[in-house]
Amino acid sequence: MDNTTTRNKVWTFCVVYLGYMLLFADRTVFNLALAGIGKDFNMSPAALGAAGSAFFLGYTLMQIPGGYLTDRFGARAVVISTLILWSLLTGFTGLAWSFSALVIIRFLFGVAEGPYPAAALKQVAQNHPKKKRAQLTALLMSSNYAGAAIAPFIIVQVIAASGWRSAFYYLGAFGIILVGLYALSDRRATAATKKATTHKINWRELDTRVWLFVILGLALNVITKGLETWMPIYFLTSQHLELKKLAWLVPLPTIAGGIAAAISGYLMVHLFKKKEVLMLITACVLTLLFMFGLFRSQSLFWIVSFQILTYFAKSLAFTGIFDFASQVLHDDSYGSAIGIINFGGQLGGFVGPLLIGWIVQLTGSYSAAFLGLVISAVIAVITSFCIKRDR
Repeated sequence: MDNTTTRNKVWTFCVVYLGYMLLFADRTVFNLALAGIGKDFNMSPAALGAAGSAFFLGYTLMQIPGGYLTDRFGARAVVISTLILWSLLTGFTGLAWSFSALVIIRFLFGVAEGPYPAAALKQVAQNHPKKKRAQLTALLMSSNYAGAAIAPFIIVQVIAASGWRSAFYYLGAFGIILVGLYALSDRRATAATKKATTHKINWRELDTRVWLFVILGLALNVITKGLETWMPIYFLTSQHLELKKLAWLVPLPTIAGGIAAAISGYLMVHLFKKKEVLMLITACVLTLLFMFGLFRSQSLFWIVSFQILTYFAKSLAFTGIFDFASQVLHDDSYGSAIGIINFGGQLGGFVGPLLIGWIVQLTGSYSAAFLGLVISAVIAVITSFCIKRDR
């Protein structure tokens, strides 16, 4: 491989990484803008929740079709299309003229963004040999945490200076810039795999481990998305924590998750080579132990400590799914398989907050809700033991 080709592939990876960061930054921006949105449209908390869920509904439903489109038309075409549509709908979010319009825009936003994970991960798979895929896949997925962590430092200033609508205008403009940067990447990097991208997935021949990955991703994301949504409320209402103190607690689990995601590929390749399933089992068992510790804790110190540890172990396991998949799944239907796997994870993100809300409303106890997440961790452990290294 010559130096020019190597540089092109590094350039492509960096742009795809920034794109992934941007897509996850939008979710943080929307959460930060909720107060202004609610004020402008006179929306209740329940209505604001519906607006947020509209995005995740569209995003989740598009995972499997997005994977198929990636295999059918190629990663490059899907990345470009997704970024263009995402950028336009980001701008339209800032132009929303009513609550109904906002819900529709956010749903379409989720649909537009849905194919990106499969396309981005397939871009890595087709540009790099299998021996490097696990580490690069892990590094790419760490962008999710990076986007969520960095966005508040920039966007809060924009919202404070010129309102929530301006934040979406800036995001949309940056998305268009990314499209141009991605278009400059060398097309020769993907030309050799063009024929493979037209492969249509055969559901009967799909690797059976994909379905185990779906269950595992669902169970793991029920835990973190449930905690991510409800822990701030728990701290404020049950722990009677001041809002100012909450500001430095919320990012800590995300930072821990980002670190775990970044190193998971390295651990799988260097410490768990040919024992990848053992890494998944270990991470899932640790997730269960730490989640049980959170369930049993009473003091704020141990609650926060076990939450951070839970995020770290869960991120090792969740990112490890994609690291392992990049090494063992067939290249031809890789995009479709990733779309199916990510569907499980996103479904868990949709179920987790609803599950905790339902348990808290039914029992009036956060302890009971945490026990529900412990059970989800048990499901993850059982599923991890069912995964085999060889098909």
